[in-house]
Order: sequence, then C-alpha cells, then structure tokens
Amino acid sequence: MFTSSRYSYLALRLGLAAVFLWFGIDKMFHPSYWLNAWVPQGIQSLIKGFSLTGLQFIYINGIFEILVGLSLVTGVFTKFFSVLAVLFLAGILVFVGISEVTVRDFGLIGGFLAVILWPNGNRRF
Repeated sequence: MFTSSRYSYLALRLGLAAVFLWFGIDKMFHPSYWLNAWVPQGIQSLIKGFSLTGLQFIYINGIFEILVGLSLVTGVFTKFFSVLAVLFLAGILVFVGISEVTVRDFGLIGGFLAVILWPNGNRRF
C-alpha cells in the first residue's frame, strides 16, 4: 500500500531535511560551539582572508543548511539545493578530513545523489 516511489522520495527528502534543518538551526543557537569544535584552525585562517569572522562563517553555513532543509521539505529547487549540498559535504570531507564523525557525510551525499537522480523527482510531493 505504501510501497511507492512517491512516498519513498518524500521519506528520503524529509529525512535529509531533518538532518540539515537540525544542524542549521543549531548553528544559529550555538555558533561558538560549532566554530571551536568543528572548524579547523587552517580554515579559520582562510576565512579571515575573506574578511569574515569565524562566527559569520558559521552563521552563513547555518543559513545555507536551513535553505537546503526548507528546499527538501517544500520540494522547491530541490535538485539545485541537492547539488549544492553534495558540493558542501564534499568540501567538508576535503577540508576537515574523514573521521568517525564525518563518515556520516558519505551517507548524506548518497541520499542527495538519490534525490538528484530520482526519476520525476521534480514533483512537489
């Protein structure tokens, strides 16, 4: 009864949205934690070259993650934001490295690739 590609696609989008909304919203409430715990010193130095503070960088990341989550929930520009999310997650893996924490990003990348490649995935449901 519920084994349809329509519901599978919805479940995939909502699951990815939950992760991105959770992290994006948390960055708005705890930016110092995210900066100090997750952004390597080399990246923080690079950020200063763009005339940004570390906290501004975290807020920008949070806004981006919230936009990705909202796109997945609403079905608006889903493929576009999914491509951006894959690039974002790949960048994290490159700059932060692969660890027991960042390995989850491989699963998220796989989920976003499924959204990008989903046939008829441009439906709004």
